[in-house]
Order: sequence, then C-alpha cells, then structure tokens
Amino acid sequence: MRTIALDSSQQFATPQSSTFSVDSSSGFFNQAMEVYKIGKSLTDRQLEIANFWDCNPFNVNTSGHMLFATKKLSPGGHWINITKICCIKSSATLVKSAAAYLYTAIALYDGFIACWYVKYRDNLIRPETFINANIDAHWKPLLQTPPFPEYPSGHSVISTAAAIILTGFFGENFSFADDTEVPYGLPVRHFKSFMAAANEAANSRFYGGIHFKDAIINGQKLGKEIGDYIVKKIPLSVNIQ
Repeated sequence: MRTIALDSSQQFATPQSSTFSVDSSSGFFNQAMEVYKIGKSLTDRQLEIANFWDCNPFNVNTSGHMLFATKKLSPGGHWINITKICCIKSSATLVKSAAAYLYTAIALYDGFIACWYVKYRDNLIRPETFINANIDAHWKPLLQTPPFPEYPSGHSVISTAAAIILTGFFGENFSFADDTEVPYGLPVRHFKSFMAAANEAANSRFYGGIHFKDAIINGQKLGKEIGDYIVKKIPLSVNIQ
C-alpha cells in the first residue's frame, strides 16, 4: 500500500524495540512485569479507559464448541466519529467538515502504514505470550491480544497523529464529549483536548495488557512526527470556515 502524505512507510526513524530477554534483571523482563502487575490491580477508572478504547472490530467469543465474533468499531473509526462530534459541536461548514475528515483520514491511513512497517520490522512478542511463558502461565490480559506484532502501539501512533490534525482545525483546548462507544454499552467520556484523548487512548493499551510501555512511548513519538509532517506538507488553510 502506498502512503498519501508520507514519502514512504519508513520515513521516520522509529527506534528498535527493547531487546528480548528472559533474564529477570533485564529491561524487557521488567517491562513485562509492569504489564503483569498493572493487570492484577486495575482501578475502576483504568478498567473503563481500557474498555472504552478497546476498539476491537472482531472480538472473538467462545462458549463450549461455539465460536463467534462480536463486531465493533475499529480504532480509525473511533477517531472519524470524534471528527464528526467536533464538526457538529463547532457548527463547522460543509467545506471545513470535509477538510477535517480528509486530513484526519490521511493521518490515520499513513499512520497505520508506518506503524505496520515497524511492527513487522521488529516482530516483537506480545505481553500475554511472554508472561504466560516466563512469569505466570495462567495470566490473561483484560483485552484480547491482537494477532499481529506488538511494537509499536497502533493506538498510540494513529491517535496522536489524528489529535494533531484535529487540534489544527479546532484548537488546543477544544473540549468534547465522546459518545463513540455508547452503542456498545459503554458510557460517554469527556475530554478537554484532542491530545488528552490521544494520551488516554495510548495508555489504554497498557491497562488492557496488550502493550509494553516502550510501544506506547515510541508509538506516540511516531504519531507526532506523522501528524506534524502532514500539517507541514499540506498546510491547514486558515481560510477554511
């Protein structure tokens, strides 16, 4: 797949993931222990955050011999709905709304491509697999582990990139009520800015037990580079009203 605004999927030099190690004194093992410990002591707020940003479009359910999938919204779809919420709240014109959707979609699209390049470059193990093999064979994460490499966090990349775009359109302190997950039985969450929402989305993957901290931190860094580059390459017109 070709990128739209980025020159290539490899444009930004994302650091290598932490070196795999089963040595209990290693940085990698310590990151796994962080995931393991937080998963056993989640607060109500952390549980709500993890579930709100789960955005698993194909949640697998099993009961005896029966296996079926619950279809829900994707991570990209969540940010497109946030775009809709903010266009409505700000009474944006048709032209401004179309531009907001376009730029956000480009950030999401290029963000996923750049993220997936690094995922398969490093091909890092997920917390669940590592923890089950080296710490606790019976541990399960709150969220279902996705069937692709761990590093970096896709939520961190695309949420940060989208937040930068939306901040450009609506401002740094644009507050909004996110009702995206209400159809799936989850409550509305309120945010004071797009970056606040993006930071919560990124950290939700740590609470959910499916990402190490490195994947979140470096995912946010990559997302910022992508968002900033798109705004620079295709400047947001101040005349869009």
